[in-house]
Amino acid sequence: MQYSKQFIAFILSIFLASFIISCDGANGDEDTDPQPETKEPPKMLTQVPAEGNSWFLTNVGTAQMHSKDFKGNSWSSTQSVLRTYFHLEKAGTVHIGIKGKVVSGTSTIEATFQGESKEVTMKDSYTGVVYIGSYEVASAGYYHLDLKGIKKVDVQFAELDHIALGGDATSAGVNFSNEDYFYWGRRGPSVHLGYQVPTEASDVQWFYSEVQVPEGNDVIGSYYMANGFGQGYFGMQVNSSTERRVLFSVWSPYHTDDPNSIPEDQRVKLISKGELTITNDFGNEGSGGQSYMVHNWEVGRKYGFLLRGEPAADNKTEYKAYFFDSKDEKWYFIAHWSRPETSTYLTNLYSFLENFNTATGPLGRMAFYGNQWVYDTTGKWYEVTSAKFTADATARDKARMDYAGGYVAGDDGFYLKNCGFFSEVSTLDVVHNRPAGGTAPVIDFDALPLN
Repeated sequence: MQYSKQFIAFILSIFLASFIISCDGANGDEDTDPQPETKEPPKMLTQVPAEGNSWFLTNVGTAQMHSKDFKGNSWSSTQSVLRTYFHLEKAGTVHIGIKGKVVSGTSTIEATFQGESKEVTMKDSYTGVVYIGSYEVASAGYYHLDLKGIKKVDVQFAELDHIALGGDATSAGVNFSNEDYFYWGRRGPSVHLGYQVPTEASDVQWFYSEVQVPEGNDVIGSYYMANGFGQGYFGMQVNSSTERRVLFSVWSPYHTDDPNSIPEDQRVKLISKGELTITNDFGNEGSGGQSYMVHNWEVGRKYGFLLRGEPAADNKTEYKAYFFDSKDEKWYFIAHWSRPETSTYLTNLYSFLENFNTATGPLGRMAFYGNQWVYDTTGKWYEVTSAKFTADATARDKARMDYAGGYVAGDDGFYLKNCGFFSEVSTLDVVHNRPAGGTAPVIDFDALPLN
């Protein structure tokens, strides 16, 4: 039987097409899309950098949850969770994806959002965004995505670059720490109380206040600053799991972050110190003289802070700080400093709460600040019952929005609260008033210890 050339060409074309389809199907596992079931994921244009917004967590969901910095840590443990936080300005649908690098092979990751978990794969051959899913959020506020490593080929599961977000829940804005705030965002916002001294008070010579840290709020890296003034600050800290301090610092009038660069005639000079006090220079956030006492203060107990400031000869001002331990029923002398190029009594009185440890940025903390009194040069005590709540640039620029403070009926004095990624914030720049206690401190100034 004779076949035309056209017919033979037609048969060969069919055979060739079948062969190509067969080969393509046999190599389907080489698909560069790591999630074949989501060929066309929704648009996710917002990128939340892992560097400033992620932490490694252990003991998740317990009162003993611990955190470590994301930066410089390898994601290799199946026991830790890599959590990334972001703040949505409205309710609605949010699409979530992740982008990262797998050095070799394939990693299996469990992604959890609002209690819903899903396993996804990340391949070394894929450089795009891995789509996690779309979810409904009921309100504006903070949310987080948890990633937990399940299987890996390489030493670590992946090098996470960012969380990708989209959907109408992102249309009003997404707040997170960008590269300008990677460091400060990991620390969290600092919050302050600016006290309003009664107008009838004369020059303020002494400032007394009390601080109480509730149970569970003594997080490493916390500084509960009680008696701040125009040239320094005085409060207590949690420095490690085994060490706590009472800290008193005075800034030099010479503006620098390097204490070694301060000219001799502009250095803060130590006059005397308590027998348990350690002194040195400090830098990085201004520079000056630092004094501290290692002291194991306790949660749930009120501690008193007493500060003196008055002009001295040769255009200098001298400052003294005393700490009262209600358990020991004892005053401790911290230090006596002299500041040059300054002639003033105590001004700009304030308190603050800050975190100085980036690793504990996702852990919340708070304290009560109460019983504020000033003693003026006429020998009279005046109670301070008004304070303005403010926060730093980290809060104002919305790099972190977990901040609160002021007075709430029933609280024991004013309060400050930060970190923890809570969503109910306090309005900034509002003056709060606490009820007057009416009982001035009973302090024999002449009997205070000198060492």
